[in-house]
Amino acid sequence: MFTLISRLPIRELLWRQAPTLLGALAIAELFYKWHSFLLEAGGFLLTWLALDALAGLIAKAFGRPLESKIGR
Repeated sequence: MFTLISRLPIRELLWRQAPTLLGALAIAELFYKWHSFLLEAGGFLLTWLALDALAGLIAKAFGRPLESKIGR
């Protein structure tokens, strides 16, 4: 998590990661009632991963890839 925050430019964090993070948080809060912190945290992280992948596919479909500039 620290690597994600420290290596990505602030613009990418705000425009791509923040909306998917908040969306995953809302979905987890509303729908994940598994009475286990570990299961709910894992579900939240997988939801965040899926939403981020979906956002990347949508961005590519519209010709605006949101790739980070790590290692370039």
